[in-house]
Order: sequence, then structure tokens, then C-alpha cells
Amino acid sequence: MYGSTRMTDQTIERTNDEWLTDLRAMQTSALSDLRERLQRSILYYLSQERSDLRDLSTAELEQMAEDISQDALMRIMANLETFRGESQFTTWANRIAVRLAISDLRRARYKDFSLDDLTADGEILPATASTTGSPPNPETSTERNDVMTVINRAFEEALTERQHRALAAIALQGIPMDVVAEQMGTNRNALYKLLHDARRKLRAYLEAEGLSTDYIMTLFQ
Repeated sequence: MYGSTRMTDQTIERTNDEWLTDLRAMQTSALSDLRERLQRSILYYLSQERSDLRDLSTAELEQMAEDISQDALMRIMANLETFRGESQFTTWANRIAVRLAISDLRRARYKDFSLDDLTADGEILPATASTTGSPPNPETSTERNDVMTVINRAFEEALTERQHRALAAIALQGIPMDVVAEQMGTNRNALYKLLHDARRKLRAYLEAEGLSTDYIMTLFQ
């Protein structure tokens, strides 16, 4: 073992270089130590920072943390060469683990979600938009309804069905991109391009109708 390592709470403390050396060598103790650290970090996140999981038992949270820590360990091992030493290695690894936990929880939330449900009523946006502040006067309310009609028509006429579905899911419903990409049989890069083209088409359609982005934003403030 290395001269600078020490034992703390039954876990070997390593420098950044020692972590990288041991993990590249697939040292069993380093892999085990890192997985245990990740599991503790994930469990803390699940139990202390996720109010939506408070109905779960300790055993259920521990099982979730164990499962996610295994996936996180594999991801970290696959990305060791991207660690640039700008923080403690364990801090960097824990960030990856927590991001993975967040992603997994999002995916679980939408596991039964279907893009087909988004436009079942034939309308991509509600007849009236929700706004904050005081209720609008009758003239403003009428103007907003007219603009919403044009926006709905823009979604139907300016976009392809694929663009329509993707933009509705992500921009209007807040569905995570990875979930939408998976359901549409594509990847994030292709989905970014699809969304960029869809927004460009929408903007051009609305501007041709005399509706600028600034005007719409001001109207619904």
C-alpha cells in the first residue's frame, strides 16, 4: 500500500493520484471502498434531500442506494480519464453518483409515460395560459385567447408530427430529454437538432402572423 494512505472509520483514505492508480489497477479494496462511499452519498441524497421519497422505508431506500451505486461505480470507471483533479476525487465521484440518482428517479417517474398521451385532445396548448399576478382585464383576456389560438395553429401547421411531439413533451410538459429520446428511438444530439428546427419554424410562423416573441412574452406576463 502507499505510504500516504491512512485508515479512517474502517475506510482507507487515498489521495487523488492513489485513487486513480488503484482503480486503474482494478484493486478490489479500492473498488469496494469507492462503492461504499457512493452508496452512503446516494442514501443521504435519497433520504435527506428527496421529500417525494419520504414514504419509502429505510430498507427500500438502502436497496435503491445499493443499486444506483453499482451503476455509478461502472460509470465512474468508464470515465476515469475525464477526472482533471480540480477537486477531491471522491467529491467528483459523488457528484456523478447523485446525478445518476436524479436521472434514475426521473426515468422511474415517467416509466409509464407515453408521448401519445400528450395530444390526445388534439390541442397542444390550453385555450388560456396560466399567468401570475392579477387577473387580466377583458380586453387582455380576449387578446391572450386570440394569441393562444394562433400558437396552437402554429404547432399544428408549422411542425412535423415528430417535431410537434418532441417540443410538446420537453418544452410544455417538462419531460426529461433522455426519456423523450428513448421513446422516439433517437439520441440526445439528434433530439437537440429536432428541437432547434422546431423552435425556428414556430418563430418564423408566429412572426409571419405578426406575433413577435417579445410581444407574446409581454402579453402573458
